[in-house]
Amino acid sequence: MPSTHVAARGPRDRTRYRSSHTGRSLDWDVAARTAPHRAERGERVRVGVIGAGQLARMMVPAAIELGVELRVLAEAEGMSAAIAAERVGDYTDVTTVLEFARGVDVITFDHEHVPQHVLHALVDAGVPVRPGPDALRYAQDKLLMRERLSEFGLPVPDWARVTTVGELDDFIADHGGAAVVKTPRGGYDGKGVRVVRSAAEVAEWFAGLAEDGREGALLAEELVEFRRELAQLVARRPGGEVAAWPVVETVQVGGVCSEVIAPAPHSAGRLADVAADVAITIAERLGVVGVLAVELFETTDDRILVNELAMRPHNSGHWSMDGSTTGQFEQHLRAVLDLPLGGTGTHDEWAVMVNVLGGPEQGTLADRYAEALEGHPTVKIHNYGKDPRPGRKVGHVTAIGPDLDDVVYEARAAAAVFQD
Repeated sequence: MPSTHVAARGPRDRTRYRSSHTGRSLDWDVAARTAPHRAERGERVRVGVIGAGQLARMMVPAAIELGVELRVLAEAEGMSAAIAAERVGDYTDVTTVLEFARGVDVITFDHEHVPQHVLHALVDAGVPVRPGPDALRYAQDKLLMRERLSEFGLPVPDWARVTTVGELDDFIADHGGAAVVKTPRGGYDGKGVRVVRSAAEVAEWFAGLAEDGREGALLAEELVEFRRELAQLVARRPGGEVAAWPVVETVQVGGVCSEVIAPAPHSAGRLADVAADVAITIAERLGVVGVLAVELFETTDDRILVNELAMRPHNSGHWSMDGSTTGQFEQHLRAVLDLPLGGTGTHDEWAVMVNVLGGPEQGTLADRYAEALEGHPTVKIHNYGKDPRPGRKVGHVTAIGPDLDDVVYEARAAAAVFQD
């Protein structure tokens, strides 16, 4: 069985590790030799990222620091990670993805939407895919995820697979007259999620899911009464080493993450232990390689329940770029290359990340740099290179410091400069 220990690096470094390695950690030269075709050409290690959103964009600085060449398969021209886009193509097309993979040593992802048949074609071709298809299927399908986590005995909301309006109405009646209904595939940032009091409110969803391979099934869940939402990020290497960041509190607005506070206030002790243990268990039991984000509810009756999973860097981990010893993007690259994981302690007592949603009505984020930088010199600004649009994540700001009220104020005030 893997062992668990807490690394003692100082008062703010609460890194948790679990490792099944019994010998020397895999070093860079050994990792490089996992790609003979690359070594024969005398070239640097190349990581291929499918998807060119802001997550791929934020992997670029970490790749540069590690001396890794990052290549991106973009869905369209001019996307957020265009700076690293090697080609533009359809990530659902096997031929396109296999051609892209020929030039890299390992494949990872900006999103979880690559179809299973494409993922398996990569594996069959001998391409390391991290995380692999057997893990990703549980991030792609919420019904499969609920089934598997329930089998593990992990804490989840009461749920049911419903295939008819009548089944959903019965579930609603059994759960106080309300339920959360989710489409099993494709939903994010509040899309594909509704709170309903009658099955008629999602009747069109049953019809629309008739061809998704789940026989028109929807996921029905109890409407959880929660105090707050939390997120626990961990990273895992292929050999089993796992590192966890502190659990964080997330604030949602309209189903979209607005703010993250790290660590979550009042999370020391049992709550932190439960959150980390749940996420580590999921990473290990599903065989996740790379960063895993587990979104959680802290309920009014003192339960910790798993809400969603993301098998990639995640919005709730953006604070770590400026507030942690090892940011999530560097850690993700370390993990998929099977390099030793970095420490995940914090630089200061608090880190607060605030998303810039929508952006200015006129001009760009860069037009407001002078005002934001002069007024808030301790805040870090991250621009995703996207055109402003209502509700769109176009950037974020991070502030760190010893006083939570001050840090929250600075992060919110700096983000507000970019909003109209």
